Amino acid sequence: MSIEGAVNYRKISERVATSGSVSEDRLRRLGEEGFDAVVNLLPDSSELAVADEREIVEGQGLDYHYIPVDFGNPTEADFSLFRRVMENAGDKKILIHCAANYRVSAFYSLYAMQDRDWSWEDARAHIASIWDPTDYPVWKRFIDKVKSQSGRILRRSG
Repeated sequence: MSIEGAVNYRKISERVATSGSVSEDRLRRLGEEGFDAVVNLLPDSSELAVADEREIVEGQGLDYHYIPVDFGNPTEADFSLFRRVMENAGDKKILIHCAANYRVSAFYSLYAMQDRDWSWEDARAHIASIWDPTDYPVWKRFIDKVKSQSGRILRRSG
């Protein structure tokens, strides 16, 4: 059972893959598939969460980062923590997951706009390949707010 069979799996690069929920069997094989780290945005309270995910991942010698993002209330603090985790990951091969790759696609796309030279069109296309944030107004507002801040970050650094 490869990670490529996970819900809404997307290979972003040789170093980054994203997905929705991941089965326990797939989690147990991540080390064999060359992953070095997992970033989990799915709260443990979700019915899709894997019990003992941290232990399963760390038991393979992989880094584990847990950032429980409330789907009904994504915050800038959540995104800032996600950004720090990604910035500190270096060249590690990372799987980032949540329930359906909605949270992850939004967070990763916004991060990539700020730190990986993605344009808004790149980010929007990636998100749209998985879901439509306009169906969830809280997410549309969140994305718009962080996107507008990204423009300020890019102008300051340019």
